[in-house]
Amino acid sequence: MKITLLSGRTFDVDADLGFDMKVVYSARSRRLSLRIDKKDRVAVLTIPKYCSRKKAVSFVESHQDWVLNNLKKIPELKNFQNHDKISLFGQVYTIEHSPIRGNTRLDKKNHILYVSGGMEFLHRRVKDFIKKLALEEFTRRSDIIADKIGKRVHNVCIKDTKSRWASCSTLNNINYSWRLALAPDFVIRYIVAHEVSHLKHQDHSAYFWALVDFLEEDAEKGRDWLTENGHLLYMYK
Repeated sequence: MKITLLSGRTFDVDADLGFDMKVVYSARSRRLSLRIDKKDRVAVLTIPKYCSRKKAVSFVESHQDWVLNNLKKIPELKNFQNHDKISLFGQVYTIEHSPIRGNTRLDKKNHILYVSGGMEFLHRRVKDFIKKLALEEFTRRSDIIADKIGKRVHNVCIKDTKSRWASCSTLNNINYSWRLALAPDFVIRYIVAHEVSHLKHQDHSAYFWALVDFLEEDAEKGRDWLTENGHLLYMYK
């Protein structure tokens, strides 16, 4: 098989390992190491500067069972299904398909997300609805928090990124991953506080983190949840 390098080149491996892999060459690393990228659902091999191909391959082969076992622990990708229970901005809703033509809508009183149209379009309709809801809710929340520090958000966009949950530009534009809408509310509050704090501090200095903690008392709890459980937000396609 061929292992894909982050540089785009390939690294040939004769043995059939049974899984795909990414390779990172690091001048700072002193030893070979393996980790699981839960978002991309792939093993990542870090190779130090002076390491032979033979040694690297042998290292991977000796850890093959560890990699396979950890990859199996990652939840399978799935579509939104009828009767699924999903969290939307901290509230649990049950997806209910309705064959009657109409708009996808939330019944907040009964905690039901009604989805109309053909069953074959249910996943796409739910995903589109979440993105629309995310734009409205993240815009509202960002404006409220920004007002507390005398700042203004220029624009909010909803994206589907894997490298980061959200980002804030020097033009005061904030991007959020739509998948954050599925996270617990304290996680969402932390992310909003984090990005809005960048309106005042375009860095991760002590002043920045102090502002994040000032805006959201559960900031540390939110960070920890994303570290441990963030990959679960990629369970849906």
